[in-house]
Amino acid sequence: MLNAIGGVELSSVAKGLETADAMLKTAAVKLALSRSICPGKYVILVSGEVGDVNAAVEAGSSKAAHALVDSFVVPNIHPEVFPAIEGTTVVEGLESLGIIESFSVSALIEAADAAVKAAPVKLLEIRLAMALGGKAFVTLTGPVAAAETAVGAGAAVVAKRGLLVEKVVIPQPRPELLREII
Repeated sequence: MLNAIGGVELSSVAKGLETADAMLKTAAVKLALSRSICPGKYVILVSGEVGDVNAAVEAGSSKAAHALVDSFVVPNIHPEVFPAIEGTTVVEGLESLGIIESFSVSALIEAADAAVKAAPVKLLEIRLAMALGGKAFVTLTGPVAAAETAVGAGAAVVAKRGLLVEKVVIPQPRPELLREII
């Protein structure tokens, strides 16, 4: 069962591939993502049981050495996080549109998990650093009050680390925005 997600962000592509290999050799985890991201960084995301994810992230952080930018483990991850990362969420329309934007991929995934656990909202997408200058953002929808609560909870996680770019809730967004965010 995939009940945890963890990741390692690096400043080197070469060290990133070496780190991904070390993480996969350390524990029984599933590789969710391993790729270069803007601006010249590398990110590895793994999922699995909490103990395995912890072991893989610890090994990855150690292997990354001087190239380590950030790392994280989120135990008991909300099930909506994986489809939002994979871009497979199906949404018919928007009640409101909540957005949290971060300077860090790691912090953003933690924020998305906190947001969806804080209020009855649906995660739309978690976009991770591609064509974003290394930033990341999550979009979500739900009733305005729920979106405000969720965005507030997620933004607090990112702000605590000093990595919040912006947070926004748009009541009754125009339907054209849905095709722009998914």
